[in-house]
Amino acid sequence: MNNRTIIEDYYRKHRGDLLAFVLVRLHRNDEAEDLVQEVFLRLLSGNRPINETTLPSLVYALCRNLLTDWYRHHSVCREAEHAICRLLSENHADTTESVLFVREINEQLERGLARVPKECHELYRMHIYGNMPIRDICRETGQPYKAVEYRLGLARKQVRKQLRHVI
Repeated sequence: MNNRTIIEDYYRKHRGDLLAFVLVRLHRNDEAEDLVQEVFLRLLSGNRPINETTLPSLVYALCRNLLTDWYRHHSVCREAEHAICRLLSENHADTTESVLFVREINEQLERGLARVPKECHELYRMHIYGNMPIRDICRETGQPYKAVEYRLGLARKQVRKQLRHVI
C-alpha cells in the first residue's frame, strides 16, 4: 500500500479517537477539528515513508507538537492581553497616557504589518480583527490551508518582533 492509502485508512478508523484526544486537552471543538485535520494534512503532504506500524506513533507525536504550538501561541496572546490590561488599569484607562499607550501599540502593530507582503497583511487582519479561524479564511479567499497558515505565521512573527519594543 502507498502512503496515501495507509493514511486514509487510519483517518477513517481513528479520526474520532484522535479528536477525543485533542478535545480533552483543548476543550474547543472547532479548533480541535482544525488541529486533527492539520495532522493529516501534514502527513499527506510529507514525503517520508509510512507504514501501519509507525503511523499511530507519528500521528500522536504530530498531534502533541501541534497542541504545544497552540498553547504556546495562546499563552503569548494572553500575556500580551494581561500586560495591556495591567498597564491600562494602573494608568486608570481614562488618562491621556493610557490612550497614548494604546495608540503606540496600534502604531507598532501597523508598522509590523507594513513589513509583510500585502496578502499576509490582509489574512492577519481577517484572523485577528475578524476573529476568523484559518478554515474560514481559506473558504473566503479560496487559498489553500497551508498557504494561509504560512502567511499568517510570517505576519505573526513580524508583529511579535515589532511589539517586543513596546510591551
